[in-house]
Amino acid sequence: MAATLSAGLAIAGIASVVKPVIFPSIPGSGVSEFPKVKVSSLGELTTGTVVLFNYPLDDEPNLLIKLGAKAEGGVGPDGDIVAFSQICQHLGCQSIQYVQAGGSPSCKPSYKATGSVGYCCCHGSIYDFVNGGVVLGGPAPRPLPQVILEVDSSGDIYATGMGPPSIFGHDTGSTDVTNDLSGGNVVTQT
Repeated sequence: MAATLSAGLAIAGIASVVKPVIFPSIPGSGVSEFPKVKVSSLGELTTGTVVLFNYPLDDEPNLLIKLGAKAEGGVGPDGDIVAFSQICQHLGCQSIQYVQAGGSPSCKPSYKATGSVGYCCCHGSIYDFVNGGVVLGGPAPRPLPQVILEVDSSGDIYATGMGPPSIFGHDTGSTDVTNDLSGGNVVTQT
């Protein structure tokens, strides 16, 4: 009897862990998946173009950039269009600027980028936009979350999700990136 009860409790425990992973839902939001939202189109972009947009929540800024060089997670004919959260993973400053190779951010003219990077003007964290937002320097403890992009047959570019790690302020200790949909209003297509 005790063994049967123990086995039943173990199965129930495993199910409570597995269910949220297989069927994620965002507490209080009624949303269980990232929205698909048009951000730009291939015809609107040239190398170095930056498009600012909010995603996945209406108060979370992101940068979409055509880098001019193939990038990890890049879309488009050249695989060079990427998007990242503009919220720094250090302390949550919303001040990430795109800096082309050889350029400098407006806040620190003495810094010269060696590649396509995101530079945080709050405390100097530097993220590599060609290699998935990994930290190149500064105090940021983790990479910048990358927006998952898709391009349709007409050349429209859509945000369809967020890659890990969770956006700063949404880290609940879980590896479930759908935590990024909690704490605000989910962006919808307009």
